Amino acid sequence: MIKLFRKIRYELLESNKIGKYLKYAFGEIILVVIGILIAIQINNSNQRRLNQEALEGYLNSIAQSLESDLRRAERINQI
Repeated sequence: MIKLFRKIRYELLESNKIGKYLKYAFGEIILVVIGILIAIQINNSNQRRLNQEALEGYLNSIAQSLESDLRRAERINQI
């Protein structure tokens, strides 16, 4: 794939078709930007998922601690 793009670029430069070369270069830049935006979106989505999992873990831990504290308070209250 890279060889194909390199070949197109050299052919356009050798034949002095600057306009076509600029369109080609602009198209390549657009493809790179789209790729970066997709990568950022995937990363953000993954980070959101990890944050949600961490939050659920914290909430479960808090719930278990509350249950344990309530059991202890009931035992102390019965004495």
